[in-house]
Amino acid sequence: MDETEFWQLVDTTRETAGGDPEEQADLLVERLVQLDPDSVLDFARHFESRYNRAYRWDLWGAAWVLLDGASDDAFDFFRCWLIGQGRDVFEGAMHDPDTLAELLDDFDEEIDGDGEELGYAADEAYEQLTGTVAPALGIPAAAAEPEGTPLEFENESVIAERYPKLWDRFRED
Repeated sequence: MDETEFWQLVDTTRETAGGDPEEQADLLVERLVQLDPDSVLDFARHFESRYNRAYRWDLWGAAWVLLDGASDDAFDFFRCWLIGQGRDVFEGAMHDPDTLAELLDDFDEEIDGDGEELGYAADEAYEQLTGTVAPALGIPAAAAEPEGTPLEFENESVIAERYPKLWDRFRED
């Protein structure tokens, strides 16, 4: 599976699920089990490499604004959700996280921002196909700390200044 196929699978399942990340994860598993185990592992490698790439302080700050706070786990699930939004949203956020204010048509705190199940879709599909746990993916491990400069999440003026578009759209009353 190449990068284009990866993103096509992400996009078609998101569209079919109407943006619901849990439904999208179920659809991903359904689509992945139609492939061979090596293709499922390729999907997992694409997903995991993007997940690791998104381990950045500036993205964590954007998640903090969107989610009205983001713990370690919430940021992990946010990165899965971000990948699930497709290539354009993901790459736009990687370039400038504040553009998420423009890239997202709607953001429902009840369902958006938490793509935990998306992170398990390839593992679940692989196990269904083979009856075994997926092997190590052979890609570099995630960094111990997020890339970039740490932010003072609790300091609203710092966050509002760093993410003016997100702040205006999602936090300012």
